[in-house]
Amino acid sequence: MSVDLKNLEIETQLVQSLEEFEEGESRTVPLVQSTTFNYTNPDTLAELFDLKKLGYFYSRLSNPTVAAFENKMAILEKGVGALAFASGQAAITAAILTICKAGDHIVAVSTLYGGTITLLASTLKNYGIETTFLNPEASEEEFKAAFRENTKILYGETLGNPEMNTLDFEKIVKVAKEKDVPTIVDNTLASPYLCNPISYGVNIVVHSATKYIDGQGSVLGGVIVDGGNYNWDNGKFPMLVEPDASYHNMSYYKTFGNLAYIIKARANILRDMGAALSPFNAFILLRGLETLHLRMERHSENALALATALEKNPNITWVKYSKLPSHYSYKNAEKYLTKGGSGVILVGVKGGREGAEKFIKGLEWIRAVVHVGDSRTCVLHPASTTHRQLSEEDLIKCGVLPEAVRINVGIENINDIIADIEQALAKI
Repeated sequence: MSVDLKNLEIETQLVQSLEEFEEGESRTVPLVQSTTFNYTNPDTLAELFDLKKLGYFYSRLSNPTVAAFENKMAILEKGVGALAFASGQAAITAAILTICKAGDHIVAVSTLYGGTITLLASTLKNYGIETTFLNPEASEEEFKAAFRENTKILYGETLGNPEMNTLDFEKIVKVAKEKDVPTIVDNTLASPYLCNPISYGVNIVVHSATKYIDGQGSVLGGVIVDGGNYNWDNGKFPMLVEPDASYHNMSYYKTFGNLAYIIKARANILRDMGAALSPFNAFILLRGLETLHLRMERHSENALALATALEKNPNITWVKYSKLPSHYSYKNAEKYLTKGGSGVILVGVKGGREGAEKFIKGLEWIRAVVHVGDSRTCVLHPASTTHRQLSEEDLIKCGVLPEAVRINVGIENINDIIADIEQALAKI
């Protein structure tokens, strides 16, 4: 008798597999490192190409190992379907292009990862898709005023990177519903273990699986999860409702119902742009998911302990961590992040940019790494790395000041982490 994983707690969902295993087969999801699949009947392949039947025929569109990862992510995020990509950036881009075209508009919070800001403010703008950015603390009225007739998405991050502000889901979802547009939320820094945005009414969730889902700094990956909770047949998204000439005039909405969005993302954007997740990377990401709950508990515990200690350090001018009462979005964190605040801290080092550089150089075993979500503690100076493409004005808007250092708090012994950071600060 099979058990529905949807009825089990998330810790069990993370460890166990959705797939049924026959007697004597591998107990874990096997790596199917193949681009192609064997068929003897051309009619079967024709049905696969016409989306009349689900199956595997080419790994750019679907692969058994990748599908296992997608299915697990859909369960974890409480969605109806998921689609994996080669990186988080590819997933974000695909999530937007599935429902946006030249002439459309996006409303987004300003405290986003630097690469996402560049995508929205520069790259997509060059293709005719404009974005208006608002402070996440802006009122409902201010958000509503930013909408236009051609606005198609309200975009945010559960935990802003690197500001570590917690999104007010209630406000964002309320505005989006009133304006009848879908919400897309990047849940990377919270992970499915700490937060499920779809449970709060969000429509689409994206992840850079490269971060906490992998947790090892080993592979790239991204994923979109469709909540299946938005009515696409409202006159704003004809590409999902009207016939698609590339699929014999099939309507995604009429054919697939609440799976219309995720099917179109696969059959159109992934097919044509090709940023597919490799089977090997999916295999590694599945291994990472098995320990996600254990790691996120330790990340959160260590980060809160470090943040509390650094608030008392004379060489730190300010500390931003979602679970600190001093953070401006603390009430949101208490409401939406009940299991922990994740493992990222943003601190202001005394002495500005020069002080930040001295601090990083003074660390003994903690390294400067262009990464976050790793099990190993590492640091980064966002203004000169991940956000360096932004102007000084834009850096301030998204919370990246010259003295800011992002600390990815790992799962090592907290006393060792604090000791290395404090000795480096003492050298300033």
